[in-house]
Amino acid sequence: KEEEEMAGTANPPVWELSKMSGETEPKHLPKPYKIRNYYTPGEVAVHNTANNCWVSFFNEVYDLTQTIQKNYGELVEPMIKAAGTDITHWFNPKTKQPKTYIDPKSNLEAYYTPQGRFLHIPPIEPDSDWDGDFGTPWWSNEELKVGKLTKKVRKLRVINMLTKHDDVIEVCTEENINEILDRYLSLNEHAASYTWKRLGRPLDMEKTLSENDIPDETDEFINLNIDEDEYIPAVHLYFNDDLTV
Repeated sequence: KEEEEMAGTANPPVWELSKMSGETEPKHLPKPYKIRNYYTPGEVAVHNTANNCWVSFFNEVYDLTQTIQKNYGELVEPMIKAAGTDITHWFNPKTKQPKTYIDPKSNLEAYYTPQGRFLHIPPIEPDSDWDGDFGTPWWSNEELKVGKLTKKVRKLRVINMLTKHDDVIEVCTEENINEILDRYLSLNEHAASYTWKRLGRPLDMEKTLSENDIPDETDEFINLNIDEDEYIPAVHLYFNDDLTV
């Protein structure tokens, strides 16, 4: 017990505890995951349980796993149900705070939570058990951010000129070629041993696809009622004879 108290003194929590939440130490954490600057909605969607909970709002991605496990109880249920989804509609777009309304009974401003009152939202009625001195609410806690949600996903063909493998991967429009290469490593661990080209021209690895003159034309295809998968732009990989990379 003394060791636990000493550890608690040496490593104070980010916030003070809420009496209503009953914070405990997290016991069921997911395996370490790849940290990226941008994530696709599909990548967020797989983190959809109490033991592995991501949400997005205002194009930011938050990992709420430890927050939920430290405060497990009724107030985190709405967060668990929303795991893996975008919850921007929970918040006021101007203030970036939870939405509010005028309560018809008290005629006072109250938080609007049709999905159910969630962690760090005070009760409408006075409650002696409520302790609002918890520090920064989770939706404003920068430490919970793991990256940004892409504003658009696009597909890219990656053709390996050595092995003749032809793969289609999903990437974020904001990612540069190095970040796309990092995604491709799951298909080819030696991806960095290749020169990435488009129509015979080496790509600038620090620039995005659009900046490398590979525009995203999917919107035009949709407007013309053409299947967007009819044409997926391709890049070609030429082996550099160096497997040490």
